[in-house]
Amino acid sequence: MPYDLSHLSLKSLLGAIAAASATLSRLDERIARSPVGQGWIERTHFADACASLWIDGELVHLEDLVLHDAGADIRAPTHELTIAHDVLKTRRRIAAQPPGWALSFDGLRSLRGRSGDGDIVTVTDDVTATSSTVGGDNAPSGEKLPLGEGAENVAGGGEGDEDKNLLAAEMAAIDALLARSEAALAAAKSPMRKTAPDRNALVYDLDWDEDARLQEWRAVLGETSNLPPVLRTALALDAWNSLEVLQHAPWLGRLCSASILRQAGLTTAAHLAALNLGLKTIPVDRRRHRDRDTRLLALLAGITAAVEAGLKEHDRLMLARQTMTRKLLGRRQSSKMPQLIELVLSRPLVTAGTIARAIGVTPQAAVRIVEELNLREMTGRGRFRAWGVI
Repeated sequence: MPYDLSHLSLKSLLGAIAAASATLSRLDERIARSPVGQGWIERTHFADACASLWIDGELVHLEDLVLHDAGADIRAPTHELTIAHDVLKTRRRIAAQPPGWALSFDGLRSLRGRSGDGDIVTVTDDVTATSSTVGGDNAPSGEKLPLGEGAENVAGGGEGDEDKNLLAAEMAAIDALLARSEAALAAAKSPMRKTAPDRNALVYDLDWDEDARLQEWRAVLGETSNLPPVLRTALALDAWNSLEVLQHAPWLGRLCSASILRQAGLTTAAHLAALNLGLKTIPVDRRRHRDRDTRLLALLAGITAAVEAGLKEHDRLMLARQTMTRKLLGRRQSSKMPQLIELVLSRPLVTAGTIARAIGVTPQAAVRIVEELNLREMTGRGRFRAWGVI
């Protein structure tokens, strides 16, 4: 059923909207001018991805996600870790695009993995390759594609025309391939999907119309375009949860809702609000309450909590940077320690291998520099150790 925007009690929400907007502006101003701003953003990506899985009822350790992203897993990645890495890559992708890209039709289609519009085009080396989804071609599946002029004589041509017939067959195969490629490109540019991809009934509910639900959600975005960005974000997230747009990617709605703040200018161009970090602190019975105003107040409180956590993390990074920078006094100009400081501030965890690749030293030298910086060992292991700022 469509999401009902009537009977919206703005009076009870004004205080929470003002508090969230003020804290967002303060955090954005601080990150935009901070020397650790880029490192803070990168660390937020990791923390928010882990928090997203926590909200969905799964536990992913920050250490495992960092090592998996660096390609240095110490154990086989789990299904939950793979999803967390998808969240991480999606956050980075949205942050790298223009502010309104994630909310556009093309952006949502790409984030859902529907960039090809569900059309399947099979390309083989056989001249008689078939294609059942080529636009504008009504040939049934299994029917041989025409080979072009002179191709009909390939099978029974004379010996004197053998070379000519072979050349004609090759040219006809190239023409058929070009035709299928042009049809695939035309289908990809089409604003509407022509055919729905086949889905496994054991994995997907075939009666779950994601396209219709997504259209209803985008209609909510259009109806709330004149509301304050913070309230619009809360409404968009509540509508996504109520409509249950996607079967297997509920986390995408939280990232798209955070894009509303970025589109409105409340966050910097490269900063995507970490809504999951704030929502993690809100009890689940408030976030899923039957009363919509209670849910909206919980979501607004989650936005405020996410910003407050971001401010604390930024202050902690600034203090750590000042502490580590003091150790540079008396160092040679060729010292690798300044590069290590920047690397440590840009990631929640670093390993000896990561340090060696990033700053161009041996793993033994990396461990020695880490010990000089007095970084905190985060794993408690003798092997495959990782360090972070205190």
